[in-house]
Amino acid sequence: MLVTPLREDPRDVLISRGDRKLEEMPHGAKIGTGSLRRAFQLRNRMPDLEIVPLRGNLDTRIRKLETEGLDGVILAAAGIRRMGWASRVSQFIPVELMLPAVGQGVIGIETRRDDARCREVVAFLNDPVTFCEVGAERGFLKRLGGGCQLPIAAFAKKNDAEIAVEGLVGSLDGRTVISHRVTGPATAFAKLGENLAEHILEQGGRALLDAVY
Repeated sequence: MLVTPLREDPRDVLISRGDRKLEEMPHGAKIGTGSLRRAFQLRNRMPDLEIVPLRGNLDTRIRKLETEGLDGVILAAAGIRRMGWASRVSQFIPVELMLPAVGQGVIGIETRRDDARCREVVAFLNDPVTFCEVGAERGFLKRLGGGCQLPIAAFAKKNDAEIAVEGLVGSLDGRTVISHRVTGPATAFAKLGENLAEHILEQGGRALLDAVY
């Protein structure tokens, strides 16, 4: 069983020198990130930026603004909010500009399948809207069969009885992006995610995945 509590902010954020937004960055600005997904979308939209690989916890990554002379770092909004550091954010990046990772901002709770008592205890934590949205994103990722070696992103949004799911697969150099969006009944959330993946695979995503895996 997988229980998904209410989702925290799924967006990415920019913390920058001088409190600049992405569109205000100078030519050749150094932006740090440890994510292929974020780096790909930055390269695809803003090829003049220099992407610097980042590792470490949130404290370490933010500190590298000074220690490595970075102009900005991209992080998950959820982690920043949970640490109480939202005031340090220069820009909450819209999902239209940077599509989140599958399940970003969600805490998943797993239980043993045959442990009825444990399942009963945690069941109240499940948020049905989050469960539906993340289920669509997970369906997309499962059908792709992709891991962390290629830029992959997806975001689902439920609106009453319908759900919209957008996803993308990109090349490591940032030059090729294959994206698509589907909508349909929220009751078929997992199938919609799978259908989205099928479309992207047929439009060239399979070749990108095969080249890496």
